[in-house]
Amino acid sequence: MFTRTKLLQIALVLFGVVFCLVYPLAIVWPSGWAWHVGAPYESDYFMMIVGVYATLGVFLVLAARNPYANLSLIWFTVASSVVHAAIMAAQSMHGEDHMGHLMGDVPALLLVAVVLGALAASPEKK
Repeated sequence: MFTRTKLLQIALVLFGVVFCLVYPLAIVWPSGWAWHVGAPYESDYFMMIVGVYATLGVFLVLAARNPYANLSLIWFTVASSVVHAAIMAAQSMHGEDHMGHLMGDVPALLLVAVVLGALAASPEKK
């Protein structure tokens, strides 16, 4: 059976890798991950988001080595994911061309927040 710490480590690596894959996700499923028409590289905004999330992804993978020493990064990821998902959910309601986000990146970010928040909420006692 996995301990809470081991599950948190697995979640950090998994979500970190997914954050590093935002660009390919936008190629495979643009209506769920990209907020523009055309190739991902055609949007300066999207490339900025790719850079920010890839950087966060690398740091989440690194945080998996010692999650409880990196709680501020984990809680930043939880809080920023909720805020980002809420803003995207509201924005996706303003036009039919963004409704795919309600099935793509919005629930993905909420999943990140719930899983990391639940696992990081109470560290295991040694």
